[in-house]
Amino acid sequence: MWNYGSTISKDPAVLADQDSHVGDSDEKLEREQWTNKAEYMLSMIGYAVGLGNIWRFPYLAYKNGGGAFLIPYFLMLVFCGIPMYFLENAIGQFCSQGPINMWRAVPLLQGVGFSMLMLNAVVSVYYNVIVAYSLYYMFASFQSPLPWSSCLSWADGNCSSVPKVYCNVSGVVVAWTQGNSTCPSSNMITVPVQSPSEQYWNRVALQRSSGLDETGPVVWHLALCLLLSSMLVAAALSKGIKSSGKVVYFTATFPYVVILILLIRGVTLEGARDGIEFFIGSKSNLTKLTEGQVWKDAATQTFFSLSIASGGLLTLASYSNFHSNVFLDSVIVTTINHGTSVLAGLAIFSILGHMAHIYRKPIASVVKEGFGLAFIAYPEALAKLPISTFWSILFFFMLTIVGLDSQFTQIEVITTCLYDAFPETFKSKRALLTIMTCSIIYFLGLPCVTRAGIYWVSLMDQFAAGWVLLILALFEITGFFYIYGGNRFIKDIEMMIGKKSFCFWLWWRSCWFFICPGITVVTLIWSLITFVPPTYGKVQYPVWGLALGWCMVAFILLWIPVVAVYKLMRAEGSVWKRLKLLCSPSEQWHPYLDVHRGERYSKTSIVKKE
Repeated sequence: MWNYGSTISKDPAVLADQDSHVGDSDEKLEREQWTNKAEYMLSMIGYAVGLGNIWRFPYLAYKNGGGAFLIPYFLMLVFCGIPMYFLENAIGQFCSQGPINMWRAVPLLQGVGFSMLMLNAVVSVYYNVIVAYSLYYMFASFQSPLPWSSCLSWADGNCSSVPKVYCNVSGVVVAWTQGNSTCPSSNMITVPVQSPSEQYWNRVALQRSSGLDETGPVVWHLALCLLLSSMLVAAALSKGIKSSGKVVYFTATFPYVVILILLIRGVTLEGARDGIEFFIGSKSNLTKLTEGQVWKDAATQTFFSLSIASGGLLTLASYSNFHSNVFLDSVIVTTINHGTSVLAGLAIFSILGHMAHIYRKPIASVVKEGFGLAFIAYPEALAKLPISTFWSILFFFMLTIVGLDSQFTQIEVITTCLYDAFPETFKSKRALLTIMTCSIIYFLGLPCVTRAGIYWVSLMDQFAAGWVLLILALFEITGFFYIYGGNRFIKDIEMMIGKKSFCFWLWWRSCWFFICPGITVVTLIWSLITFVPPTYGKVQYPVWGLALGWCMVAFILLWIPVVAVYKLMRAEGSVWKRLKLLCSPSEQWHPYLDVHRGERYSKTSIVKKE
C-alpha cells in the first residue's frame, strides 16, 4: 500500500500558471486538451443529450403520471445523477486517462474498463444504424407531399389514414362513416388498420421481414446512409478532440434551435393544449407516485440519459484542464440534460395533441415509444402541418445531429483506449486509427440494415444498453469509494478544485457511500426481477435470439472476472498479499503531468509502507 502526503497550492494565479506551463519534467508524450472551456462543455452536453431525451423520456413521463413523473425524475437527478456524474467527471479529469487506465487506482477492477470499452463498441454499432435511419428519413423528406402522408403504391390493402368502421344492420355489414347514418355502438365493427407512416416505416424504409429468423438481403438505401454516417463521424474525429471540438459548436447547439422552433410552432396549433395537458399539465396523475415502477423508471432514465458508467464522460473529462471546476461543470451539464428532456417533451406532445385533434382520437392512441414515436407517430403528425416538408427536414436533421453527437463520444472512447494503450504507435496516426475504427463499426452494422435489421437493433438496445450500465456503475462506485477510499479520492478532487468545507463534503460522502449505491442496487434488482423477454411490437424473438442477447451481456461483463483472475495469477506472494496489492493504487496512478502532482504524488514523496 502506498502512503501519500497532502498539500496543494490554493493560489488561483499559481493554478492558472501551472495549467499554461508544460515544462521539461512533464511526460514525453503530451496529452491533448480541449482548446477552451466552451468546446469541453458543449461536447459534454452533446453527449449527455441524446435520442433518449427526445423519444424515450416523453413517453415515460406520459406513462408514469405526466407532470407527476418530474418529481421522482428530478429527485433522482439530485440524489444519484449529479453525484455519479460528478464522480466520473472527477476521475477522468484527475488522471487524464480513458476507462481502462483509470483503474490504475484499483488494478483488480481494470476489467470494468474493458467492459466499458466493449459496451461502447456494441452500442456504437446499432447507434450508427439509428443515425442512418434519421439520414434516410431526412433525405426522403425532400418531397412534396411527404411520401408517408398517404397510402401510395407501396401500401397494401390494410393501409388507411382513418379507421375502417362497419355497421351491422340486421345481419348485413355495411361501411359506416360519421354523419352518414346512426349506428348503435354495440353494432359497430372496427377493423384494425395501419397508418401510411407505419406502413412506410415497415414496408419502405426497413423493408422489414417477419422476424429475426428471416434475415433477407441488405437494404441498400440504409447501407448507404450507414456509410454516410460512418464517414461523417470519421471526418469529425479525424484529428481527435481538435476537430470534434470545432464540430460541437454546431452539433450541440443546433438541436436546441430546432426544438424551440418546433415548440413555438406546436403550441400555436389546435389541440396542442390537450397534448401538453397529458404530458405535464393538469391531467397529471399524482397517485402514480405511490407505484414503485414510477421511481424505478425515473432512476433508470436518469442513468441512461446521463450515460453514467459507459466510459464516455470519463473520456471527455480526461482531456479537460486539470483545474477546471469539475463540480460546477457536472451540475450545469446534468441540469441542462434533464431540462432538455422536458423541453423536447413539450415540443413533441404539442404536435401529437394537434394530430389527435385532427383524427378526433384520444392522446393515448397516438402516443408511441422509441422508434414508433420518432419514425411513425411524429412523422405522421408533421405530415398534417402546412409546409410539412420543411418541418420534416428540420426534425430529422435534428435527430441526425443529436445521434451523431452521441456517436462522436462513443467512437472517441474506443480510440482513446487504444491511444492510451499504444501512445507511441498512434501519436502520429490518429486519423488512421479513427478511420479504421469507423470502418469496423460500419461493417459490423451491415447485419442491422438487412430486412431483419430492426430486430437486431432492438435486441442490442434491450440487452447491451439495459441494466448492464447499472452493474458497471455499481463496480465503479464500489471500486473508488470502498476499495480505493472515498476520503482519499476527495483529497484528489481538492487537488483540482481547492479545499472545500466539511459540510460540502458531508453531502457528497452521503451520496457516494450510501445513497447512490443503495439506489443502484435497488434499481438493478428490480430490473432483473421484472425483466421480460424483449419483443419488437407483437413479434416475438426466437429462443436462439434471446440466447444471443444474453451472450452479448456475458461478452461485455466477462472481462471483469477474467482480468481480475489474470492479475491475481500474475502477482507475487500469498493470495492475501496479491489481493491487497491489487486493491492498492499502482505507481502509475497520478495526475498525468508532473506539474499537477504536488507533494502527494511526487516521485520523492511516495514511500512504501513497511
